[in-house]
Amino acid sequence: MGNIIVYIILIAVIAMAVYGTVKRIRHGSSCCGEREAAPKKIRVSDRNKKNYPYIYELKIDGMYCSNCARRIENGFNCKEGMWALADVGQKSVRLLTKEPADESTCRKITSDSGYTLISFKQINS
Repeated sequence: MGNIIVYIILIAVIAMAVYGTVKRIRHGSSCCGEREAAPKKIRVSDRNKKNYPYIYELKIDGMYCSNCARRIENGFNCKEGMWALADVGQKSVRLLTKEPADESTCRKITSDSGYTLISFKQINS
């Protein structure tokens, strides 16, 4: 009888551990909230890099996880003629544009996404 109770308790503990792990995998466990689902990725319609002659390197403050990166990318990707690729490790965004971009526009998009633009540099001419 004692062994059955121990097995039931053990099964309950394992079930709770599996449930927690599955929940973290599905919804993430990050600085952006454990309970929130990751934001849906906004993809640019034109994915041909040759159509984006202007390339900028943006340094971002406050970007700590893949959900942060996706929020910043989505902020730029929803604008026509912009394609952002975020790098969490470098806390930077490579921004490709079809037309010249100005720092104030990029600062506003970054701020609206909830982050701070530290530096804005064009890396080609």
